[in-house]
Amino acid sequence: MHTSQSVVARLEREGANPTVDTLAAAMRATGHRLELRVARAPVPLDSDQLLERLAMTPAERLAAFAASHRRQRRLSARARRVAR
Repeated sequence: MHTSQSVVARLEREGANPTVDTLAAAMRATGHRLELRVARAPVPLDSDQLLERLAMTPAERLAAFAASHRRQRRLSARARRVAR
């Protein structure tokens, strides 16, 4: 496929919505290859903490969240003071 300046301009235009095939052809014309892959970011899971929280009543979970939130706010305030 010959990629002319007008084709490139259409791809660069705001609102352009080219297909994967069109993008792959444009990349081939520049000597490159388009590669697509699906990647899932690892999500760390602390199963002990999860089980601990599930054993709590809703009121206990809310109290634990509020305490954690207060600690986080204090830590953030300290970090801002140190950064000054």
